[in-house]
Amino acid sequence: MPYYVYIILCEGNTLYTGYTKNVDSRVRLHKKGKAARYTRIHRPKELIHVEEFNTRAEAMKREKRIKKLTHIQKLKLAHSKTKQRKRKKTTHAPNINTKG
Repeated sequence: MPYYVYIILCEGNTLYTGYTKNVDSRVRLHKKGKAARYTRIHRPKELIHVEEFNTRAEAMKREKRIKKLTHIQKLKLAHSKTKQRKRKKTTHAPNINTKG
């Protein structure tokens, strides 16, 4: 089963980065305030980035690298991946509706 690294845009335009096996479920937990202390305080607004990995170790390494990026670098990463998906019209990320 694959693992995913994700970035959520939160209130105040802050960003939260994490990893999980199930992005849909994890985003729902964040929205309910039951996933991470950070997203209880800074409410999630939108899932902006997802990357897929074959192993937990790979996902954890990537999460650590992303967390070291600046806010601007994370936004650029999310924006560049969005543009790539639109060009290819395919994505490795699951189809996620974060509304509601």
